[in-house]
Amino acid sequence: MCTLEKTGNIFYLTLTGNDEHRLNPTLIATLRSSLSQVKSQAVKGSVLITKAEGKFFSNGFDLKYAQASDSPEAAKNRLLNMVDLFKPVVTDLMSLPIPTIAAITGHAAAAGLMLAMSHDYVTMRSDKGVVYMSELDIGMTLPDYFMALIRCKVGSGGARRNLVLKAAKIRAEEAMAMGLVDMACPTAEAAVEAAVGMAEEFGKKRWDGKAYAEIRKSLVPELCVILGLKPTAVMPSRL
Repeated sequence: MCTLEKTGNIFYLTLTGNDEHRLNPTLIATLRSSLSQVKSQAVKGSVLITKAEGKFFSNGFDLKYAQASDSPEAAKNRLLNMVDLFKPVVTDLMSLPIPTIAAITGHAAAAGLMLAMSHDYVTMRSDKGVVYMSELDIGMTLPDYFMALIRCKVGSGGARRNLVLKAAKIRAEEAMAMGLVDMACPTAEAAVEAAVGMAEEFGKKRWDGKAYAEIRKSLVPELCVILGLKPTAVMPSRL
C-alpha cells in the first residue's frame, strides 16, 4: 500500500513493501486519499515527494487482479476499470497546488511510469532499474490520457517513438537524455536525497499554490482537455 508522512513542509508519499506496487483499485483509492490529504494540508512552501520501497517504483496496473476474474471479458473489464480509476490520480497531481517530485527508486513500467511522469520533476536511480512502457509487449493500446501525458512531457518525437513503439527498457542516463527524468542518481537513496534537495529549494520560494497549479496546467493543455481541467485566472492579492 502507501503511507503519507510530513517532515517540515515536505510531504512524503511512499509506496510501501517489497512487492511490485501494482496499481489496483485499492492502491489507487489509497493514493487518491493521500493526495486529498496533501491538498487540504498544503501551505505556501509545501512540496510533495513520491517514492517507493523495494526494487519497484511501480510495475503498472495489477494484471493478476484482472486475470483473477471469471472470464476473459470480465478480465478486460477489470483492466478498463483500472484505466478509468487511475485517470483521476493524474488529475489530482496536475491540480495539486504545490511542487511535486517523483523519486524513481526502482523499475517504473506503464501506469507506474505515468504515475512518476505526472509529477513536475523526476529523479531516478542509475545503478538499477528501468522505465518501460510495456503496452506493446502485452498487446494493448495506450489510454488517451497516457499518450497526452507523453506528448506533453517528452519533447522529441524520436524519444516518444522509442518509448512506445520500441517498448524499450530505458536506464536512467538515457531517460534523462530523452527528457523522461530530470536527474540520474547513483542509488535509490541518492535519488531520494536529490528529490529532498530540490524540495527544500522549492519550499523556500513559498509560491502561491493556486498560481502554481494553474501555470502547471498551462504547460500541458492537451492533457488538461482530456482530464476535463479548465484554466482559471489567478491574480496577485497585491500589485
